[in-house]
Amino acid sequence: MTRTTTRTPEEQRVHARRWGILAILCGSLLLVAMDTTVLNVAFPSLVSDLQPNSVEQLWIIDAYALALSGLLVTAGALGDRLGRKRLLVAGFVIFAVASVAAVLATAAWHVIAARALLGVGGAAIMPSTLSILRHVFTDPKERAFAYAVWTAVIGGGMALGPVVGGLLVEHHGWHSAFLLNVPVAVVAVGVGLWLLPESRAPHTGRWDWLGVGLSFVGMVALVGGIKQLGKSGVGSPLGWLLLALGAAVLVLFVRRQLRLARGGTGVRPLLAVRLFADRAFAVAVVSILLAMIALGAVMYLMTQWFQYANGYSPFEAGVRLLPMPIALIVSSVVTPRLMHSYQVRQVMAWGLVLTSLGLAAPWLLQQGWSLTYPGVAVALAAMGLGVGVATTTASVTLMAVTPQEHVGGAAAIDETSYELGAALGVAALGSLAAALYRSEAGPAAGDSIGEAAHAADVLGGEAGQQLLVGATHAFTQAMTPAILAGALLTLVAAAVAWRWVPRDVRPTDATH
Repeated sequence: MTRTTTRTPEEQRVHARRWGILAILCGSLLLVAMDTTVLNVAFPSLVSDLQPNSVEQLWIIDAYALALSGLLVTAGALGDRLGRKRLLVAGFVIFAVASVAAVLATAAWHVIAARALLGVGGAAIMPSTLSILRHVFTDPKERAFAYAVWTAVIGGGMALGPVVGGLLVEHHGWHSAFLLNVPVAVVAVGVGLWLLPESRAPHTGRWDWLGVGLSFVGMVALVGGIKQLGKSGVGSPLGWLLLALGAAVLVLFVRRQLRLARGGTGVRPLLAVRLFADRAFAVAVVSILLAMIALGAVMYLMTQWFQYANGYSPFEAGVRLLPMPIALIVSSVVTPRLMHSYQVRQVMAWGLVLTSLGLAAPWLLQQGWSLTYPGVAVALAAMGLGVGVATTTASVTLMAVTPQEHVGGAAAIDETSYELGAALGVAALGSLAAALYRSEAGPAAGDSIGEAAHAADVLGGEAGQQLLVGATHAFTQAMTPAILAGALLTLVAAAVAWRWVPRDVRPTDATH
């Protein structure tokens, strides 16, 4: 039953345009989500053209994620304070300028700077989209559907990035992966200025500059440490040092935010840390994080398996990943109906269980039959269905239980869960797969299947072919247990959701 409220003329205008607003926000989000993965397929041709050294290559890959993750909390608070529409439009202007800079790049450091600036723009855009949706959609059922579409777009966009990027790069070179952003950003700015309403949270107090510094340093160190461990393995001293630094600084950040929330300082906290005291909120964050760990690892490992073990091009590998984003989009859109018919804890838990079954399937297929694409496609579809249901339920719940004045911070936490989970998946489960690969493969196969493929090309002939066959077998033997570990994580998340999400949380009810 839809709530009946008396709306002002401005509220009536916004209400009438709500579906158009959803379309422009999701189109905006699709661009940012694709940009997190599109470089994966553009990278080889970029390296061939600009000839960056090994350190520059790492920074080209990581600059975007580090800037994005480091600024999400600050951007969420800034949108609440200055206006979400204003921040969103500013984010797209930054995104367009950074994309043009990347297209015009003639040196590696140009691309690094452009990628970092893209991360700044993405940080301004992403939490603003959720905050605006919360303001525009006042009916709980419609709001749940809007959040579901948002979740489908962010998950589908990350998976579609390699497909679209592969198609563009194969025909137009690596510059096209960045050039695509420019017309979309220009349209988003123009339509956004006309269509989107402005909203902000009432605020008092001074801006927390020290909190900005602590959150940025803590998140950058944490994500940097995760990525370092993913690249160099669990024996990397730098990776563990960065993780320890990130954890210590974030503890200081949390303690400062709790102290500021008690008042008396005249400084407004950037983040309402006490949101985590709500069990539904905390479990939703954990569920998104663990589901994205699994999803990030699968995309990383399966892309390598398709290319190196099966000989597909990046575009062909991206196409074969499509069962996952398609299933994720479908399940995300139908999840609000499930949430209205069943308890939130049931929907979230069963979505995570289905994700676990999909993650376990490759290992089971390898044990009993053979790991061929039809079975892998079914497993990918099951993962997509489960992740779509689980993350949509979690995002809807997380935003529904958040007071209006804290939606920017909640949106930033939601976004951070997605970003951090995907990075953790590559680092943790990717490192596990690498360790298993090294124990299975011979010394000639190197530390990764990519190194083995390069060595096989150098050897050539029958010797090279035998080396590649052995490396392929070792990688397959390593990949499936690593993905199975992701299944265990999502099972734990399912048990937590079933046990800890209150039975009375119903974010699609009009009385909620």
